Amino acid sequence: MIHSVARLFLALLLVFGAFPAPASAQSTARVRIETSIGPIVAELDLRRAPITAKNFLAYAEEKRFDNTSFYRAARNKSDPKRGLVQGGIDSKVRKARWPIDHEPTSQTGIKHVDGTLSMARNAPGSAMGDFFITVGPAAYLDAGPGKPGYAAFGRVVSGMPIVRRILAAPTWPGGRSTNTIGQHIKQPIRILSIRRIG
Repeated sequence: MIHSVARLFLALLLVFGAFPAPASAQSTARVRIETSIGPIVAELDLRRAPITAKNFLAYAEEKRFDNTSFYRAARNKSDPKRGLVQGGIDSKVRKARWPIDHEPTSQTGIKHVDGTLSMARNAPGSAMGDFFITVGPAAYLDAGPGKPGYAAFGRVVSGMPIVRRILAAPTWPGGRSTNTIGQHIKQPIRILSIRRIG
């Protein structure tokens, strides 16, 4: 009898162990950003930045990122191979969800290093469907005394050569604001889709 119960328990472990944990229990999620010049795969941190990561997944699952673009290449003036590329809905209201609460790096512990995925926004609490990827370390984007920083929520796990190609794309000399002069890509790189994988 004891051996039968033990065998049954072992069988149940094998059966239930074969299935992945429910989405709510997962600490990370991977997405594939399919662009017109190749794919980028990123891992989102659902445990440390749940609000921001789940917002990004909602945009992906609702196909709001489909047929958008990477439209900004902000190159470092002293080292043009470093900087950030920005993409997403480009503030288009018809594709936007409600703004989300700000999750600063001082709270999440996710820093802006090479390949960090982070949310673009005008002010803390205004992030919606625009995001950026850093190329090279970018500690100036982290939260610090007197500055809220930006909400980092993941990292690129493959496709950084694609990100670097976007950063090197030709840009217009002007800009929409003094902060973005010379950063708008002449021929934006299309985002065909963003989908959760794995």
